[in-house]
Amino acid sequence: MFLYILGLVAVWFVYRWYRETKRVSNKEDKYVYITGCDSGFGNLLARHLDKLGFRVIAGCYTGKGEDELKKVSSDKLTTIHLDVTDSESVSKVAAFIKTLVGQKGLWAVVNNAGISVPSGPNDWLTIEDFKPMIAVNLLGVIDVTLSVLPLIKKAKGRVINIASVCGRISPFGGPYCVSKYGVESFNDSLRINMAPFGVKVLCIEPGFFKTNVTDTALLKNNLMKLWERLPQEVKDDYGLARMHYIVDGDLMKVVGCMEHAISALYPRTRYSPGWDAKFLWLPMSYMPSWLSDTYLIKSKPRPKISVL
Repeated sequence: MFLYILGLVAVWFVYRWYRETKRVSNKEDKYVYITGCDSGFGNLLARHLDKLGFRVIAGCYTGKGEDELKKVSSDKLTTIHLDVTDSESVSKVAAFIKTLVGQKGLWAVVNNAGISVPSGPNDWLTIEDFKPMIAVNLLGVIDVTLSVLPLIKKAKGRVINIASVCGRISPFGGPYCVSKYGVESFNDSLRINMAPFGVKVLCIEPGFFKTNVTDTALLKNNLMKLWERLPQEVKDDYGLARMHYIVDGDLMKVVGCMEHAISALYPRTRYSPGWDAKFLWLPMSYMPSWLSDTYLIKSKPRPKISVL
């Protein structure tokens, strides 16, 4: 009986592998709009899709990001300034895309733009620390998506949202996990809303990878700035502790999932690139809260006056 079940599982995996190798046709006619292309996943994805023949519209926050991306891309790739926190900027880009794609519509939008600081214990932060990140990581995703959704529906295309394992479990405080939980919720509700229109809504949930978002120096500087402004009584509670981050340097694990979500005939609903995502964070998200809490508490430096 066990061997029979094992055989069925093996057949299912082979079938899924074969099914997922099939790709959409006419890539040269398909436009893909990517946010956050100055660096990291967005930059790599824009260059990768350009080489595959897609018509890439790369949203960059800085002029430097646009210039550097143009230097390493073909003439088919279009760069454009985009600030996802500015609805006027988002609307202008959407109007440009509508003119560019015409009756074909927009094949895919990839909501990749994101920031990671300030992050730290919640009692180190103020409400003002939460607002900018939520504006980029969550409200920016919603604004960009809604601005081009009619074009996506016209093409029966795809919405790809870059969430995080931090949208499934909260290993640290601050607005990052809050914003990613919001992306997960928006993604799930939109997927159900868009299904009758033939639009696929897909979610990428990476583990921790080495990008500007997880830059060790940036995160440490962020913690030191938060520490320096704390009242002395809070400092006394915590004591100065060192923070350690373990990240994966192979960004193509994530870019490969993003490309599959865009080009596969039968994409997955969710992708979880990174061994830490597959074997630590996602399994932990299904565990009882007392068990995951115990692990997270034990794995962090304890405050000076901890009662645990």
